[in-house]
Amino acid sequence: MSRPRTEAEYLARLVPPSVAGIGRRRLLAGTAGAGALLGTGLLAGCGSDSESGSSDSKTVSLGSNQSDPTPKNVIAKIMDGFKSSSGIEAKINTVDHNTYQENINNYLQGKPDDVFMWFAGYRMRFFAAKGLAGDVSDVWGKLSGLSDAFKKASTGDDGKQYFVPSSYYPWAVFYRKSVWKQYGYEVPTTLDQFNALGAQMKKDGLSPIAFADKDGWPAMGTFDILNLRVNGYQFHVDLMAGKESWTSDKVKKVFDTWRGLLPLHQPDSLGRTWQEAAQSLQQKKSGMYLLGLFVAQQFSNDEQDDLDFFTFPEIDPSIGAKALDAPIDGYMMARKPKSEANAKKLLEFVGSKEAAEIGVKIDPATLVANSQADTSGYTALQKKAAELVGSATEIAQFLDRDTRPDFASTVIIPALQQFIKNPNDVDGLVNSIENQKKSIFTS
Repeated sequence: MSRPRTEAEYLARLVPPSVAGIGRRRLLAGTAGAGALLGTGLLAGCGSDSESGSSDSKTVSLGSNQSDPTPKNVIAKIMDGFKSSSGIEAKINTVDHNTYQENINNYLQGKPDDVFMWFAGYRMRFFAAKGLAGDVSDVWGKLSGLSDAFKKASTGDDGKQYFVPSSYYPWAVFYRKSVWKQYGYEVPTTLDQFNALGAQMKKDGLSPIAFADKDGWPAMGTFDILNLRVNGYQFHVDLMAGKESWTSDKVKKVFDTWRGLLPLHQPDSLGRTWQEAAQSLQQKKSGMYLLGLFVAQQFSNDEQDDLDFFTFPEIDPSIGAKALDAPIDGYMMARKPKSEANAKKLLEFVGSKEAAEIGVKIDPATLVANSQADTSGYTALQKKAAELVGSATEIAQFLDRDTRPDFASTVIIPALQQFIKNPNDVDGLVNSIENQKKSIFTS
């Protein structure tokens, strides 16, 4: 499924030639949307191209994608803690999550904030390799409480660290305990049981699976989990790396399995945001929702006690159900921050036990990366999520974090949305994806 020529021309106009190969999630439609975006702080960041360390200012700027109320409050409180401990004020430049990701390339090429929020793994390594991020290896020398696994996820291809992790969260199938108790539902452990449960939920007047894909990324989670269950972790990461063919029978089986599940999904998903889908679960109109732990942000404190989850059931007994998506969020430094010293002080703080404990107190929908933090305040949901991640045999970062950004944004998002609209042409779908993959991965 090729992009319309007009969109390709728009991409060429908006993205500098030096980063045209980087890509992003879908561009804002029309020049009016792009023009309006120029008024946000994102493209105009507070950073500078001056030599690092040239400023002795008591300020540092932070580019944040945490725009929903709860995580936005967490960042504000952490920055308050940073000011109290260092005397340095962090000026927060918050941009809504999707706009942030859609424009990250232009942002980093221009004058970004001194520190910016981003993702571990492939996405971090990609920008580090492009020279769009600063080396923070010396910061890691001052950090404690972060595991070797987190350090590996923060390390670029050159062996240096470019990322400081702050939190992570697993994807799972969420449900309300009161609803399941009312109807006598039990957690399924096989795909057949999952399908039978969905059929019963339909009879009981529920949408079995809350679902939304207006923003393009939620469907990636469904593809991830089905591919992990059908084909296993190694095939999944190799497919994301461009090493396996999308036209293989293995990939076709993923889409065939998904097609069988689509009747259980909430209809009209392409016009619905993930928050709206979460509200259908909150309002007891849907029986289940496959999403990240952040779904808890859409529930009140009392309702969170009624929220539970299970990992997606096994499809192939030889593969099992131990692999999952558990993306890591955190911070990176611009390649030329206005004050490198202040930026690194901020990174040292956000990776600290103190910052982690601020997050624990405020946000029940995340897990902190620092193992030294007091997590006695974790809710039952958080404790169970931490145990789930701890018991996983393999952990993926999420589709658009495990592959090239341009492939995820310009090929996979429209392909999965096309599949949702027309699930009956799997051969045409995978052929289109493979042809575009070859072009992108060989460029």
